Amino acid sequence: MRFSSAALAAGMLFAVMTGTAQADPAKVSGSTTVGVHNTYDTAAYDYLARSLDNGTSLIELDVWPNIITKEWKVSHSNPLGNGNNCVAATSASQLYTGGKNKNLEYCLDDIRIWLDAHPGKGPILLKLEMKTGFSDNGGRGPDELDASIRGHLGGHVFRPADLLGGYATLDEAAKADNWPTRSSLQGKVFIEIIPGTVEEGNPTDTLKTDVEYARYLVGLKNAGRLGDAQVFPTVHGAVGGDPRDKYEAALKPWFVFFDGDANAWLTNTGPWWYDANHYFVVMTDAHNVAPAIDSRNPTPEQATQRLTDLAKAHASMITSDWVGLTTVLPLVVPRG
Repeated sequence: MRFSSAALAAGMLFAVMTGTAQADPAKVSGSTTVGVHNTYDTAAYDYLARSLDNGTSLIELDVWPNIITKEWKVSHSNPLGNGNNCVAATSASQLYTGGKNKNLEYCLDDIRIWLDAHPGKGPILLKLEMKTGFSDNGGRGPDELDASIRGHLGGHVFRPADLLGGYATLDEAAKADNWPTRSSLQGKVFIEIIPGTVEEGNPTDTLKTDVEYARYLVGLKNAGRLGDAQVFPTVHGAVGGDPRDKYEAALKPWFVFFDGDANAWLTNTGPWWYDANHYFVVMTDAHNVAPAIDSRNPTPEQATQRLTDLAKAHASMITSDWVGLTTVLPLVVPRG
């Protein structure tokens, strides 16, 4: 891979110089796991629950706000309809039956029902890509999204308030490694949210998902209602330096999740800085890191080596399309 041993050594030196200890591998901050890109797609799994059966630590959903019907649609490219593998289950036995192509709330129900039926599993990272962003004026804003999550995942969510504890900001909490152990998060979901591809390509959209949700989060904190927030705002894209410098000062310390292309992480940034501060880093398209391996069907040995390499490069989560690698998807390895 392209990440040099010299760069890794520099990262270790940075941690020593700043007095930042390596995260406990038993914690979320000190471990690296594997997820499947576009988990909701029927080309990946016939049913969403099947991805969890196969061991993925990440569920990815592409979400569209429908301001006419006041619904959250889940689809790759249809803003007005659903195209997914979620079903209207009310019990574990129904997770693999019935019609698919359901709204977001049914996908959340499927996750909750699966977790209830599999004690000891988790945590799961739920990644929401807001394809066109929010439409708050049309009744599809951050508060409506949070209400849907609370109503369908309930107490299964590890919230920003849970990480915050007694610290002033999420940044302070992360730097203090206030992350819980993985074992204490069994049965739990934590949620990141990123701007969608359509939104990012829309020059008329001047309020992107990351900023909109972060402002909402800070507003809740100032109102003494941070516990209402269900989602961690996420910096999308890997760049050098501190990418949070693009945000207004009040928002910057509320971003501790970062999500971007694995190649960009390794060639354009110093990921060790994120690890030293115990931030959560998602590296996508893990298969493309040189030497590239198959995006869907590498050998288990190749995928395991890629996981190990990217864990050493300080990923918290790597994703690809390894839908059938049932011996690799459940792996948890030390980070850094």
